[in-house]
Amino acid sequence: MPIQRRQFVTGIGVGAIASIAGCSQLTGSDTDQQDTAVAGETLTLTTTTSTYDTGLLDEIHPAFEDMYGVSVDAVAQGTGAALESARNGDSDVVMVHARGLEDEFMRNGYGVNRRDLMFNDFVLVGPESDPAGIEGMDSATEALSAIADSEAPFVSRGDDSGTHTKERNLWEEAGVEPGGDWYQETGSGMGEALNNANQQDAYTLSDRGTFISQRSELDLVILVQGPIEDGPEILANPYGIMAANPGVHDNANYDLAMAYIGWITSPETQNAISEYQVNDEQLFFPEAVSEDPNFQQYVPEGWSSDASGSENASDSGNSADSGNASESSNSSTE
Repeated sequence: MPIQRRQFVTGIGVGAIASIAGCSQLTGSDTDQQDTAVAGETLTLTTTTSTYDTGLLDEIHPAFEDMYGVSVDAVAQGTGAALESARNGDSDVVMVHARGLEDEFMRNGYGVNRRDLMFNDFVLVGPESDPAGIEGMDSATEALSAIADSEAPFVSRGDDSGTHTKERNLWEEAGVEPGGDWYQETGSGMGEALNNANQQDAYTLSDRGTFISQRSELDLVILVQGPIEDGPEILANPYGIMAANPGVHDNANYDLAMAYIGWITSPETQNAISEYQVNDEQLFFPEAVSEDPNFQQYVPEGWSSDASGSENASDSGNSADSGNASESSNSSTE
């Protein structure tokens, strides 16, 4: 599709390119130069499969591409793979949902300028017959224990994604080491994992957005809700976005990455995310715009400029299984 180009003469177009993290040194009066600052370039975004499979990115990206005269190459991977692509210098910006992995990525110097972006939640889905009897449980870990005890079929993504990271943390909280014929790791994205679970009358952990977007094609039902529907907070699913560090990979398109982060966290795009629906249901809930911002979003959780605080934070953040923001803080709520 040909790239559309337009000059930024008023409003957010001028403000974004002139002010977002110093993307250029141009002034608002020099619109021709603004148009050529990033026009014609391609931004490589590595992202979790849920943002892609739900259709969200296809819905919102044309506005960014038209505004800046660029194209966005959205590569859908699990969170682990998306971060690994950025570590290898193959991504300009990452949009993922596993805070522990994001923190490790930042601590190792690969990512900068992280922002909270949006959230939904995880849900435990399975066949309506519910052989493990978990429907309506208010504890996700107890539900997983019941599945394991009954050896009812369970499909795991097994792909080091944000969903798989959450699932591993839940099994650990439950004190269960899953395995055996009843537990199947697919190494696939969320959509394929849901299809596999559907074919086998199996349980699986899904993000709400992907499940809603595919529900009409599935016989599975939600059996344990997340916090959006008053379920346990441990099933919260926050998404973050950050730029690849140009100090590590000089090929990273940092200017365009920061323009994208500024755009997707702007009130206009946050509103577009809020309004995006599938089958009359909201899939994602914006989190970037707040009257009382959380400054911890910009740095690894627990980071402190004090020597002792920094050391403690490093000790707690080096494990890839340290989990999402909600995993450690909310694990005691069940």
